[in-house]
Amino acid sequence: MNLPNLITMSRIVLVPVFMYLCLAYPPGLNVPATLVFLLASLTDGLDGYLARSRKQVTRFGQLIDPIADKLLVTAALLALVELGKVSAWAALIILAREFSVSGLRMLAAADGRVIAASKLGKLKTTTQIVAITGFLLGISWAPVLMWVAVIMTILSGVDYFRNAQDILKSSME
Repeated sequence: MNLPNLITMSRIVLVPVFMYLCLAYPPGLNVPATLVFLLASLTDGLDGYLARSRKQVTRFGQLIDPIADKLLVTAALLALVELGKVSAWAALIILAREFSVSGLRMLAAADGRVIAASKLGKLKTTTQIVAITGFLLGISWAPVLMWVAVIMTILSGVDYFRNAQDILKSSME
């Protein structure tokens, strides 16, 4: 287990800690949950950077990193829906895109191909993190941030599928 993979695993361990803090403290200015969420979010960029710079990219890391990301965002969205802060529709759109792109990546992997994160995908992740943080801190315009994240989520999903037409065609033959 190399350092980048340990950092990725730490993100997974932080998910239940975040959920507890998010649901145990009153909605609004939830600093403990926000700090854990941001720490976990920052590990996403750190583990990838370390893996590439140290030439420690592993198949395990390529598999578990996106799962860790999706666990964190899913936990945050579910907690915010539970607290009545985020529309279930917004959460559903985001989660549907995440599952769909994960499925697309599985199809690619079955052909020995990797679909790397796109610039739109990274922008989508950033807008989601900003929106979730806005809700955790009780920012009044957090709903606007969430709808920006939803729009970026849709755009990045369309982009992934548009760029993977060859993968989709070969998987249907």
